Amino acid sequence: MQVDVFTLFPEVFPSYLETSIISRAQAAGLLTVGLHNIRDYATDKHQVTDDEPYGGGGGMVMKPEPIFAAVETVLGVPPRVPLILLSPQGRRLDQKLAQQFSELDHFALLCGRYEGVDERVRQHLVSDEISVGDYVLTGGELPALILIDAVTRLLPGALGAPDGAQNDSHASGLLEQPHYTRPPEFRGWAVPEILRSGDHARIENWRRQEALRRTAQRRPDMLETFELTRDEQLFLENLESGDPE
Repeated sequence: MQVDVFTLFPEVFPSYLETSIISRAQAAGLLTVGLHNIRDYATDKHQVTDDEPYGGGGGMVMKPEPIFAAVETVLGVPPRVPLILLSPQGRRLDQKLAQQFSELDHFALLCGRYEGVDERVRQHLVSDEISVGDYVLTGGELPALILIDAVTRLLPGALGAPDGAQNDSHASGLLEQPHYTRPPEFRGWAVPEILRSGDHARIENWRRQEALRRTAQRRPDMLETFELTRDEQLFLENLESGDPE
């Protein structure tokens, strides 16, 4: 997979891209990330990439000329791959959307800054807008890294365990169950006995029930669209009534 990133601050990216799973994915040839400094495509002496908004108001707006020049130089005219603007006005990123992006061979990300980009960039260059949540950040660099991270985890071979991403929170439609590791007891708090039993069928049943319990407690909205078995429905009904069984 190839991801091209257009930004005013490419120095934000290397430390994260050179770490852990994303670094290994690049080393294995599963992922290539191209960083492109929009400022390099400004034609004036001072490489100006923003200006005051028409109509007045606070803040600055990213100019269209260097953005168009950068994108069209790298991706062609019109861009031959999807160009995603990271914006609080976009579709909210979730696991389903990350899965869709993981199936692409090539896409590009445009990181906004200041008050945003000139509307002509939205109308005539960008193919989609993605938001990482209902809040405002200083720029699109962190959201771009979040999207790259979420997508990379879903690339076949990126994780050590073949089905590792399938068991993540949200991937299955539920939140994950609690996790424990050694020691078996810490400050008087013990690991549940069932996890040390060696009975894999009982362990898997426990994990499923704990995932249902945690989802019901923390994100009950997720259960509204989740397809439950009859046994799972009974478990949740008992949980709601206060019966642990």
